[in-house]
Amino acid sequence: MRTRTAVSVALAPAVALAAFALSAAEPGYTTLISHRGESHDAPENTLPAYRTAVERGFGFECDVYLSKDGRVFTFHDSTLKRTTAGANTKACGEVPWAEIEKLDVGSWGKWKGSKFAGTRPALLEEVLALARDGREIYVEVKPGPEIVPYIKKVFAAQDKATPKNALFISFNAETCRALKEAMPEYRVYWLSVAMRRSGGKERPVTAEEVVETLKATGADGLDIQFVREAVTADFVRKVNAAGFSVHVWTVDDLSDAVEAFKRGVATVTTNRAKHLLDLYRNPPRP
Repeated sequence: MRTRTAVSVALAPAVALAAFALSAAEPGYTTLISHRGESHDAPENTLPAYRTAVERGFGFECDVYLSKDGRVFTFHDSTLKRTTAGANTKACGEVPWAEIEKLDVGSWGKWKGSKFAGTRPALLEEVLALARDGREIYVEVKPGPEIVPYIKKVFAAQDKATPKNALFISFNAETCRALKEAMPEYRVYWLSVAMRRSGGKERPVTAEEVVETLKATGADGLDIQFVREAVTADFVRKVNAAGFSVHVWTVDDLSDAVEAFKRGVATVTTNRAKHLLDLYRNPPRP
C-alpha cells in the first residue's frame, strides 16, 4: 500500500477533484476503449479485434487467464466452451497452452464461415506488442492473485507496454491489491457492477462503498458498469474527490456514452468505438 504524508493526505481530495474537473471528456480516440478489441467487427479477444482497434486509433480492453502450464492468454469466459463453439469445454486454467493454441476462436456464432476462421487465442506478449503511447490497453485480469507473478514476468520481458499506455482492471479486489503491490508503477482500476442486492431488492452502489474498496486495495480508479440510476454526476464527484478516477463499461449507445462523459467519467468502454465516434462527429440528419 502506498504511504502518504499528512499534508498530502489532506490535500489529495481537493487536488484530485480539481484535476478531474479540468479533464471533462467527450467521445474520442483516447476516451473510447474498444471492449475485447473492436468486438463488433472481429471475434472478441483475438489479435484481429485488437489490431482493428489500433488501426482505427483506439485503445482496447482484453481479458486474460493463466493456462495450466503458466502462459497468460486472452479469453473472457472461465471455460473455453463458448468461443470455441464447444470444441473444448474445460476451464481455462485446466488446459496447457499447446492445447489452447490449436483452438479456433474465429468461427463461433456470427463468425462461422468468416475470414477469421482459424484464429487462435492470443498470448499476452502478443497483445502488448500492440501498445503505443496515446492509446491505452486495459488488461482485465480474470483469475485471483496467483496469476500476478506470471503477468509481471511477461511485462518485464517486453518494452512496448509501459505505465503510460497500459493498465490493469479486475473485479477481484485481492487481485487488484496483488497487482498494485507487485507492479506499483502501473495503474489498477477495480471493476464493479452498478447495482447491489439488499433486502431482496436491487439498489445503486454508493460512492462510499466503492471508495472503501478502492482504498483497501490501493487501486487508482474505479471501472463501473454504466447504469444511469447509479453513476450520477454526484457519484462521480464523490469518487473523484476521494482521489480516484471513474471509468464505465460497456456502452454501445451514443446517448448513454455522451451522458456518462457529461457526468464526469474519464473513459467509456464499448464494443463499437468507431461506430460511436462516427455517430458523435457526424450525427444523422433528422
